[in-house]
Amino acid sequence: MKRRTVLKNTVVIGAAALTGTAWSNAKTAASPVPAQPRNRIGVSTYSFWQFRGKRLGMPACIDKAAEMGFDGVELLHVQMQDTSPVALRKLKRQAHALGLDLMGFSTHQGFLNPDPAVRQQNVEKTIHQIELAYALGIPTIRINTGRWRTSKNFDELMKNKGIEPVREGCTVEQGFEWVTASIEKLLPKAEECGVVLGLENHWGLGLTAEGVLRIVEKINSPWLGMTLDTGNFLERSYEQMELMAASKIPIQLVQAKTYYGGGRWYTLDIDYTRVAAVLRKYGYRGYISLEFEGNEDAQTGVPKSLALLRKHFG
Repeated sequence: MKRRTVLKNTVVIGAAALTGTAWSNAKTAASPVPAQPRNRIGVSTYSFWQFRGKRLGMPACIDKAAEMGFDGVELLHVQMQDTSPVALRKLKRQAHALGLDLMGFSTHQGFLNPDPAVRQQNVEKTIHQIELAYALGIPTIRINTGRWRTSKNFDELMKNKGIEPVREGCTVEQGFEWVTASIEKLLPKAEECGVVLGLENHWGLGLTAEGVLRIVEKINSPWLGMTLDTGNFLERSYEQMELMAASKIPIQLVQAKTYYGGGRWYTLDIDYTRVAAVLRKYGYRGYISLEFEGNEDAQTGVPKSLALLRKHFG
């Protein structure tokens, strides 16, 4: 009886082991290869307004973003009509109710100025913007170096592909010193609020990837990254995008421009298959934020743009 019991138990255990092995092999064979991580797609509120006509408020932009199927919204600071604590809480509640992330805050400042008082005013302005982002629950804000402002107007700047003369009596080297020192003053507040700064390739000393990288790599802080704008490199576009993507300093947000109906200042034929390949090559998994700059009505141009970005990124 003992021998029969031992044999019976051996058969049962062996069958169980074989069954487990077969199940494991079946799972392995059936398991798909992990898909390439996709990016969530957001939209800048600028896409619905573009500095044209009456300023469109944030609540309307958030509603439009939800209706069109975006995952998140990037707020343009100069477009905000009310930044009171009550208004900010309402925007947070609205976005949450609609299933949207408030994932970016696009701000303006100018550190490229020989006057220390002017630079300090812009430091204080940006600190306030960091606090606004914190109140909204936004994890990153776009910052700029500022411009020399020697162009007659923005149209002239665009005609000259973002290049403008250095201010009389100043040097580029001085400019980098002013901008670097100013951004360093922002870092304690960024860390306190848990908001990462993203220096954008946006005219001034940020006209080129080399200019952006010179600043962020010198400062080398976990609270300073980069914002990559696909439409602000008017020369060597893909080469410069790859330079930024390959840096040890991470990209915090990608702003993707589209131009349905032709661009307001210029039109770029951006190969988003190529852009997506570069970003994936270097492991970018963050948001893609649409900046629609076409002349087509936003009601049709923005959905077309979303479809384009979904095709390539998400």
